Amino acid sequence: MARIPLDDAEAVRSQRGEPTWEMAQFFPHQGDWTIREYLDLEPEGRVEYDRGRLEFLPMPTEFHQDIVAFLYDAVRDYVRPRQLGKVYFCGLRVRTRRRKFREPDVSFLRQEKFSQRKGRYWESADLVVEVVSEDDPARDLVKKKREYAAAGIAEYWIADPRDLTLTIFTLDSGATEYRAAGRYAAGETARSVLLDGLAIDVTAAFTHE
Repeated sequence: MARIPLDDAEAVRSQRGEPTWEMAQFFPHQGDWTIREYLDLEPEGRVEYDRGRLEFLPMPTEFHQDIVAFLYDAVRDYVRPRQLGKVYFCGLRVRTRRRKFREPDVSFLRQEKFSQRKGRYWESADLVVEVVSEDDPARDLVKKKREYAAAGIAEYWIADPRDLTLTIFTLDSGATEYRAAGRYAAGETARSVLLDGLAIDVTAAFTHE
């Protein structure tokens, strides 16, 4: 992979008050990252992998984290006593394609699919949740929705802080695109298709004291 030799890096020597440009010499160029190098990375924030490129996600707001925490607790509290599988929050990597990894805000994997756990990542998931980011809503509403469906993830939840809605998408047998099972607003109760009996109070999901 292409790296600039340190001896040839005179033009990028950093000055006081600037980023430490020299540190960049120790890492691959965008497009040259291998899966192994990505998995070995221990960044301060959230970083996803897309065919050799790293995608740096914005730091979540407190409101974003409150929503994630509520939905994680709701899914975990349903799954754990029934011993249905594993539930994790953001930071766990999920492979959506051969050379693509995402870090959903919440991920659920059925117990019978535990063989798809690789320690540092999951080969797939059965349900993922994303809270829409203010900086790039299309990432969650369009791009990740398409990717998660292509990966065969049975259910995808999108929590949108902009209009306080929770939309549940389901993947019908043999389908390659999601079908909206329901779009729920404040005062309504969202219900999972995959986890029969799991109900979410939408008002509570977006209300934090």
